[in-house]
Amino acid sequence: MPALSSVLVPYAAYLRIYEPLAAFPEPERSHWARYAHRDDTPTAQDELRRSLADLLPTPPVPVPVHESADAFVTDVDGVVCVCPWRTRLRGWLALEELPDQLPAPLLDAVLPPVVRGQAAADFEQWRERNPDARPWIRTAVWGVPVGWFVLFADEEREYTATAPSLRYRTPMVQARRRLARALRTLRETIDEGPLTESLVDVGRWLEEFHPRSLVELDYGGLVHALPGDLLAEDRSAADAAQGIAALRAGDGEGAAKAYRRLTDRWRAVKDRQFAN
Repeated sequence: MPALSSVLVPYAAYLRIYEPLAAFPEPERSHWARYAHRDDTPTAQDELRRSLADLLPTPPVPVPVHESADAFVTDVDGVVCVCPWRTRLRGWLALEELPDQLPAPLLDAVLPPVVRGQAAADFEQWRERNPDARPWIRTAVWGVPVGWFVLFADEEREYTATAPSLRYRTPMVQARRRLARALRTLRETIDEGPLTESLVDVGRWLEEFHPRSLVELDYGGLVHALPGDLLAEDRSAADAAQGIAALRAGDGEGAAKAYRRLTDRWRAVKDRQFAN
């Protein structure tokens, strides 16, 4: 098998939920309790490396044969919280979205129809046995959905210039409160649209998790799609909050300016997808 690069750059961002151990039933709770005390818990790069390795064989393996037993681990005020990878489930969900993201000839070349068909059949059978399953991680490629920024405040922004990274973290209760307030403002001031639909979808997802969870937005590989100065100046959560606040105050012009800053910034990133 060819060696994978030690530096992997997928232009994707991640919305993750870290749940306290108390949220998990046994025996899964005991598994995560033991796992959290390991000295070698894997990183996001490790997760990506393992996923890409499955695409190297011929034919490729679009979805892992077995579900991952790994997770990201963090400490929230002395409480151990974990974010299970659930790589197999996420692989199935991503596979369903591919026809909307890639031209049919390219998709067929990368993942032949027979491979996708078998994966879809496996997913349907698995769903029948696991109707309530949901991922702890959502992924967005070549951008961050505007609705994700609504969950966070500018003061929760964590930016590192060396080995660049940018993330936001907030308690679940805050994320739900901000989303509910934004959704109420949108419904009172403008017609239903993509942003409202996005917030409804994210809100339903958040309700699936323990109220003492931690919500994280990680720019992931997108930090490499933004020049250093633009990344340092990125205040997308602040722009989202300002836009909602302006709508609430009846300031349509201010809301439009904030929304334009957001869309212009992320359109420039999206355009890089098709650059030579």
